[in-house]
Amino acid sequence: MSEMEKLSTKQKRIKRKSAYTIALAGNPNVGKSTIFNNLTGMNQHTGNWTGKTVANATGSFEYRGEQYKVVDIPGTYSIMSHSEEEEIARNYICFGNPDVTIVVVDATSLERNLNLVLQITEITDNIIVCVNLLDEARKKKIEVNLEELSNILKVPVVGVTARRKKTLNNLLKVIRSVCEGREEIKPVYQIQYNEKIEKAIEQVKEIISRQYKIEEKLARWISIKVLDGEKRILEEIEKQLHIELMDHIEISKAKEKALDILEKEGIHQEEFKEKIVSTIVKDAEKIGKEVCQFKNKDYANRDRKIDKILTSKKYGIPIMILFLLLIFWITIIGANYPSQFLFSIFGNIQEKLIEFATYVHCPEWLSNMLILGVYQTLTWVISVMLPPMAIFFPLFTILEDLGYLPRIAFNMDGFFKKACCSGKQMITMCMGFGCNSCGVTGCRIIDSPRERLIAILTNNLVPCNGRFPFLITIATIFIAGTIGGIGASIVSTIAVMFVIVLGIIMTLVISKILSKTILKGMPSSFVLELPPYRKPQFLKVLVRSIFDRTIFILGRAIAVAAPAGLVIWLFANIGIQEESLLTIIANFLEPLANLMGLDGYILTAFILGVPANEIVLPIILMCYMQGTSLVNMEDTFAIGEILRQNGWTMLTAINVMLFTVFHFPCATTLLTIKKETGSWKWTAIGFLIPTVCGIVLCMLTTLVYHVFVV
Repeated sequence: MSEMEKLSTKQKRIKRKSAYTIALAGNPNVGKSTIFNNLTGMNQHTGNWTGKTVANATGSFEYRGEQYKVVDIPGTYSIMSHSEEEEIARNYICFGNPDVTIVVVDATSLERNLNLVLQITEITDNIIVCVNLLDEARKKKIEVNLEELSNILKVPVVGVTARRKKTLNNLLKVIRSVCEGREEIKPVYQIQYNEKIEKAIEQVKEIISRQYKIEEKLARWISIKVLDGEKRILEEIEKQLHIELMDHIEISKAKEKALDILEKEGIHQEEFKEKIVSTIVKDAEKIGKEVCQFKNKDYANRDRKIDKILTSKKYGIPIMILFLLLIFWITIIGANYPSQFLFSIFGNIQEKLIEFATYVHCPEWLSNMLILGVYQTLTWVISVMLPPMAIFFPLFTILEDLGYLPRIAFNMDGFFKKACCSGKQMITMCMGFGCNSCGVTGCRIIDSPRERLIAILTNNLVPCNGRFPFLITIATIFIAGTIGGIGASIVSTIAVMFVIVLGIIMTLVISKILSKTILKGMPSSFVLELPPYRKPQFLKVLVRSIFDRTIFILGRAIAVAAPAGLVIWLFANIGIQEESLLTIIANFLEPLANLMGLDGYILTAFILGVPANEIVLPIILMCYMQGTSLVNMEDTFAIGEILRQNGWTMLTAINVMLFTVFHFPCATTLLTIKKETGSWKWTAIGFLIPTVCGIVLCMLTTLVYHVFVV
């Protein structure tokens, strides 16, 4: 064997050892992440609402002895603009050098989805079109001629139903065939623009190809971007390919000559992109009509009838409120028993730990600090936080799977437009009901940086899951009053719902103020797809809501609750002249607290509750009972007696509920704001906005009470 043959064999072995890379692209809500999960076995979160994946997720799998790496890039309608999703998708397809790009399309909306397919064919030939949701298409009596679609696009086309893993076998075979070079790659479908535009593109392409030796297809796409003149995209191309475009003399001359050609045709530069887009849309519509046959013209009637009710001006918002009310009520009722069970288990363990500490002669101060400080705070957070989250998140995820969340955004879009913001902000607010930290992260789905920042800064104006138990307890004691049975829970739920609606109203007000002051601007337009209603996958809902959300959030809460327990114990047990640090701080805050209709201990509890909102009430009870550790009390009646004995009135209860909704974010949310904005300045503003709102509202309520009631 010659040296050349040995080297060739060695290279083939190396190639076999390395994984082939697959990019998974497509519009939002076409089942990309479901395909990703089934291929890789990873539990990547899937949801029936737009904009859920906002960063590349990766996984791997093995098929017939070969390794494959799959990159699930964000769902996007286009790769022509510069929203976050579009940038990530475009950059990976253009510059990530995947061995093959799988473009997932919805069989029920093929014409619209082909728009993205045609844009990607302008960049690369290594494409597989995966037509998903064939089961949905069959229900609606839509027939898609996959063979004809493949003939037109000149790329492999595979039909699947992603929810059924077995239907992916053909896709796996085609992936292997394309990656290993056994599937013949032909020059794929190329969009033909009008004669003058093609001539203009050729002027620039010739220079770029000659200057940088770039492959012809990519050079053509870059030429279109040069003529388009979008600076951000051109900067990214220059950065990724290490070439010069905007300041290159020959390319600039070719661009000027090309623009002159277009000007003579009556096409100004600002109209150039519009002509490009309209041509792609027309081609997509033409292909869609050629390959799709609609046997039932009224296939979407059911969804339209439901949408006439759920998205109507008359019923849309009341139904939305009722849905949220129902979820909160189920959460309130369902969380009681598991919380009591967890308290019982952790209480028994605590007794054993105290006995063990005594047995090993552990110093009393150390055992108290670790058990009554760290352990007790930790277990309180778990007992109060875990059950509601384990109920709320599955219910919320069912709304995602049903396809209702985009309808909520649609219903609220008009209100947010008036506040110069995006309707997508309502989706991030709904995420904030579970956890404000998740809501802040979810703001990535908003394209406009200005609107995204407003959504981040105002997300804490809706209460997270950690604040619900305190709100419910206060509402039950002071508002539901002596009502017994199921009536009490309904009244307390309505009271909690009232402050939640107030939080939504304040979000709109503050968003408007920010839009007119430090974050000036007009609302941007955005595409919000209303997906078809689908039957939720209850097992997947349960698994992903518990592992993706509940456990994840609980883990972060535990991480901050442990040191918080230590600090609280130290503040309660260390003092000056027989006064604990807690009492000293409370006395200092008393004047401000009185103006707000509260007392110093309540404000102190909120400050020490920064690590986790769940520990605010235990701190208040500990202060009132002059204890040295958090008070674990399950009896609502007993809690009410302690609060009343320490001067609580209906005014106190109302102000506490207001301040529970409108106060500074927890530590986890603050750190998330810092991470998302990259700025301590915006983090500080995110801290101040809800805090100032809470202080002002409490002061106004107290003033009104003293003027008109007392």
